Amino acid sequence: MRSLYSERPTWLHAVPAWLKLLSIAMLGTAFFMIDTPVWLAAGALLVVLAFASLGRATRPALRLVVSVVIVAFMIAGFHAWMGQAMLGLVSALRLASACLLGAMLTLTTRFDELLNVFETLLAPLEKIGVKTGRLSLSLGLMLRFTEHFFVQWRRLDDAHRARTGRAGGFKLLAPLTIRMLVTARRVGDALVARLGQ
Repeated sequence: MRSLYSERPTWLHAVPAWLKLLSIAMLGTAFFMIDTPVWLAAGALLVVLAFASLGRATRPALRLVVSVVIVAFMIAGFHAWMGQAMLGLVSALRLASACLLGAMLTLTTRFDELLNVFETLLAPLEKIGVKTGRLSLSLGLMLRFTEHFFVQWRRLDDAHRARTGRAGGFKLLAPLTIRMLVTARRVGDALVARLGQ
């Protein structure tokens, strides 16, 4: 599976994976607990500045970020049309901030680093008979498949633009679904071969 991970080193690459996950969890919770647009806007600005500080390492995720910004504007516009402008602004700021935080994690953290964090967190469950290795692998694969979804969507959209000069939109759903199913089958076969039934 292709990844959005950037090999270009940044200051965030040096931060341990567990600390990045903890920071995202705390910041994400804070964003959803705050209802004041001014404070949310200030927090979102800080997140944008942190994202921008990664420089060229952000290039793999720029298309994803643009898509998130468009969706955020659509949400804000819809709520404004419904007479709930403040609710729309709050929702848009929360969405954009959370997605940027997730993109920063994806760009600067290797899959095996995330897997190690999950295994450490789930280790106590081994005492009650839970196979934590497989559980942590499942969590890691969930994150990778989400990332892989956007990578494949971007590749299909680029190919469609090269042929037609326009964005693919919903026309890409069928080929995207086929690609994701093929990937899932390959990963499943690999896991069966390595881990057994």
